[in-house]
Amino acid sequence: MISALIIVFREVLEAALVIGVLLAATRQLAASRRWIALGALAGVGGALLVALFMDELESSVSGDGEFLYNAILLFTASLLIAWTVIWMSQHGRQMAARMRHVGQSVVGGESPHTALAVVSMAAVMREGGEAEFFLFGAAQSAHEDGYSMVAGSALGIMLGVVTGYVVYRGLVRIPMKHLFGIIGWLLIFLAAGMASQATWNLVQIDMLPPLVDTLWDSSAWLAQSSFVGEVLHVMIGYDDQPSGMQMLVFVLALSAMATLNQYYRRSGPRQKARVSA
Repeated sequence: MISALIIVFREVLEAALVIGVLLAATRQLAASRRWIALGALAGVGGALLVALFMDELESSVSGDGEFLYNAILLFTASLLIAWTVIWMSQHGRQMAARMRHVGQSVVGGESPHTALAVVSMAAVMREGGEAEFFLFGAAQSAHEDGYSMVAGSALGIMLGVVTGYVVYRGLVRIPMKHLFGIIGWLLIFLAAGMASQATWNLVQIDMLPPLVDTLWDSSAWLAQSSFVGEVLHVMIGYDDQPSGMQMLVFVLALSAMATLNQYYRRSGPRQKARVSA
């Protein structure tokens, strides 16, 4: 039961943190909650589908199917979050100005609704799939009965959702004039961390070279398996023993997104001035 609780809590927490950030970032965007919820439901369906074909997936690609599956989902989510950050940089001012008209539909079809659904789906599907892989292994090694696994999983889901909700409530208390800047940087670090985690999966199956096997080892004072380490792992891709390739991808992704974010934030007022002139 304890092993199931820890496994499921960790995976649900990761998905809940991602969804909480997305909800807080787009809380003034019409229909964003519906799209995020639809994506999460699709992710649950995808995770159940993974459970049905878990043996085949785990043994595919010479036994490396799980790592490749995670890498694809993480890279996809990272790219879509990066695109969402750019969209927010261009339209954040308009969204803030429409605070009094929250119920209105976003015109022109410019909003990243589809991206929100896909990122939400990828987060839930990836973490749900990982939980299934880990639970499958734990059940085989520990020989736990079905009741204990179900009870521990249910408690883990509840704790993960509650923790994610607490994070979300903390984010929505941020004043609107500061929200887009803070959430924008949270999303940038989140996307860079996802790209780094995807790289870790590819390094594990030798599809990418590690460059340096272990740049540092901070597990003694902040283990990735600890609660704080897990939260940092989700939010910024923290790894207590990262490879050189992981850090290279993280720095490149972070630099590229930060540069694009600043560029579009600065170009927005200039374009508006040219139009008004």
